[in-house]
Amino acid sequence: MPESADKNARATAHNAGQPQTRRRRDLRRPAGASPDARTGTMPAAATPNNSRTAPTRRSSWAEAAAVADAQAEAEATPEAAATTPAPVPASVPASVPAQPADQPAVQPPARPATSRRGAVPAEPSAPPSNVSRQAAKLAAADAPISDFITSPGSFVREQKPRPRGGFRGALYAMTGGAINLGPGPRQREEDELGRRISRQLQGSYNTAVLSLKGGIGKTSTTVGVGLTLAEFRGDAPCAIDANPDSGDLVERALGEGIYQQSSPRTITDLLKNIESVDSLTALARYMHHAGRLHLIAGEQDPEVSDSLTAEEYLRIRKLISGYYSVALTDCGTGVTHNAMSGILQSADNLVIAAGYAVSGAKRARSTLQWLASHGYEDLARNAIVVITDKDEVSSRVDKDAIEEHLSGICRQLIAVPHDRGVADGDLVTLDVLKPETRRAYKEIAAAIVDGYV
Repeated sequence: MPESADKNARATAHNAGQPQTRRRRDLRRPAGASPDARTGTMPAAATPNNSRTAPTRRSSWAEAAAVADAQAEAEATPEAAATTPAPVPASVPASVPAQPADQPAVQPPARPATSRRGAVPAEPSAPPSNVSRQAAKLAAADAPISDFITSPGSFVREQKPRPRGGFRGALYAMTGGAINLGPGPRQREEDELGRRISRQLQGSYNTAVLSLKGGIGKTSTTVGVGLTLAEFRGDAPCAIDANPDSGDLVERALGEGIYQQSSPRTITDLLKNIESVDSLTALARYMHHAGRLHLIAGEQDPEVSDSLTAEEYLRIRKLISGYYSVALTDCGTGVTHNAMSGILQSADNLVIAAGYAVSGAKRARSTLQWLASHGYEDLARNAIVVITDKDEVSSRVDKDAIEEHLSGICRQLIAVPHDRGVADGDLVTLDVLKPETRRAYKEIAAAIVDGYV
């Protein structure tokens, strides 16, 4: 036997009983394929892009979820599935020509049936094409944002305001809030007045309350409106007594006894030390407080009170404007005294006090005419005329005719009904006033703030 045959026989005997192994190259070779004639290796499969694969960027959870939702929605919709092109399997070469219709399609080489572990590997899913990725991105971008982000209030039922008083309030109290019919028309009007009074203001404003006749409700209106502003506004208002005839603004707000027991500092004391007042704390030593209403008392000595000049009042007004957004000035019974020019110069609107008596109505009209003829046409046109039924005039007086006579020459006319809490000339507190009187003061306060905005 030749030597080569003897060597083959010995190698066969040596390898007997050992498992037959294949080279890794042979495992990658499909069944029935022949090696390359020149190199002895299988040719590389053609791929659409022979460039080096870029590293995969890890997307965020939100992006992955958006893409997955968009793909699921596109697959669920027949129209989207029909228009979206099917992804091209990565195993099919891009250079394979189209097959004629009369010939069977060329199938790609079969994958090996076994792996190194002997189990059949799962067929990897084909990656989505660039067209499908772009469609998924567009669908995710056009997806509507959650309503909870755009309008979280849509998930909460609107709660009706609690009714106060009347049948609606009683039914709400009896059922423990289970039955809420909401506020009635009158309560809604009251709430609207409160909203107008409490509006935020940019800057400091001053309203002058004046008349040409005394005893018709000018000071009581100043106190009642000031207390109403303090009740509804977030910032405390200030009232200044600039009456040259021994004004009693603080007495009407605090009561005669309390004012006498307190430190009776007046506007004259403030003027003497105005250079040293550089804070609200320092100013508070010259103020009186009726709840949240802050007041500057007038001078009780007629000789001193009549000496207040326009320049001195403007200094007081400038100081007050740094700490208070709303100020009321009780001007007294006249428009010609020394301080009046400074008051009218710094006033943003006016409240003209009048009465249902014939003389009171005539003097209110005379006041408006005097203002219009002396360079204060805007103040007269935007004035608020307040008619107080203080003396409860007889039935011979035509109240409707008086109101019609005055309403045409001012911005608004408001009537205050007869109330013993106002007519007595003593302490004015909101708690003892009639509901109609309190509502009238709210209407005046709302009209005043309307003139600021």
